[in-house]
Amino acid sequence: MKDSVSAGEFGGASKVVEGNSVSSGSPVLIRRATQITLLFVGVVVLWMCVYSSATPFGFRAVSNYFNSASLKGSIDPNLECVLRKASMKGKTVIITTLNDAWAEPGSIFDLFLESFHIGNQTEKLLKHLVIITWDQKAYARCIALHPHCYQLETKGDNFTNEAFFMTPNYLHMMWRRIEFLDTVLEKGYSFVFTDTDIMWFRDPFKQFFKDGDFQIACDFFNGNSYDLKNLPNGGFTYVKSNNRTIRFYKFWFKSRKDYPEKHDQDVLNLIKTHPFISQLKLKIRFLSTAYIGGFCQRSKDFNKVCTMHANCCVGLDNKVNDLKILLEDWRKYMALPANDKKNSHPSWSVPQSCRTSFQRGNKKNNSTRR
Repeated sequence: MKDSVSAGEFGGASKVVEGNSVSSGSPVLIRRATQITLLFVGVVVLWMCVYSSATPFGFRAVSNYFNSASLKGSIDPNLECVLRKASMKGKTVIITTLNDAWAEPGSIFDLFLESFHIGNQTEKLLKHLVIITWDQKAYARCIALHPHCYQLETKGDNFTNEAFFMTPNYLHMMWRRIEFLDTVLEKGYSFVFTDTDIMWFRDPFKQFFKDGDFQIACDFFNGNSYDLKNLPNGGFTYVKSNNRTIRFYKFWFKSRKDYPEKHDQDVLNLIKTHPFISQLKLKIRFLSTAYIGGFCQRSKDFNKVCTMHANCCVGLDNKVNDLKILLEDWRKYMALPANDKKNSHPSWSVPQSCRTSFQRGNKKNNSTRR
């Protein structure tokens, strides 16, 4: 006969076990209560292990360094799936971030994708591009145009509108980006991070150094890729996943507390000579603007340029205007016969609106290079 347990069993009521009446303090009842308790504890422990351990794809779990409440998407197995599908050989992906303001039709996102299509053998790189969206509208636009999209849900934050340079929302977004990129490194993925206002005209992987752990674009490049005096731009980086880069990104993110009113790029410029970086033996290389150029220091040779960044520019409308002109300059170059491409010396028609915006921005803030 099955056991019959009353609602008051653990309150001292009697229990019938196989026809015999026993008190609540009997060995049988105590043993059964112990079994139930152990089963419950086992289930809880198992759930905690599954929740905090490696994902079903076998990658390492996110470090306890991160606060899951502040970065909800960092433990989502869907991120693992997106990264895996977009990955090149050697677990490398291209990553950009996107919010609704930049995802609107005719805005930055459309120009960004267009550059891959009209670039010199860059269209094939789109299959390795992962687009991290900050809001639902940007995610909806992304999945309508691209196969590898992931919405990073951040509790209590609203990154839908344009984040004006150096505003609290802008700074918060930039630091969330650094935090997120560290989780990508922890998952074992190397990445090229690119701002969405960077146009891709050639494959930049050929310009990366084999011995570099952390490689970064420059607003102004002095000709020496080892020189820490170069002025870096965090909008374009190539980072290999290893213990050195993971620790470096944690240190970079932590350093925001020492410089609360500065963005990630300026903080990087301040910590790049820190003794901790030397102790890490992190190999930092700076990328030449001849290949990885921008409006601050334009690439002069159309036969070499890989990417062009709308840096030294303030305001979404200014960026959109000048990037459209930039793409038109590139189309004219690509339309030239092969011999003319080698022998001609075309020049960029930009910056135009961005030059004016940069001059205005410099009067307000000396750190408007982004």
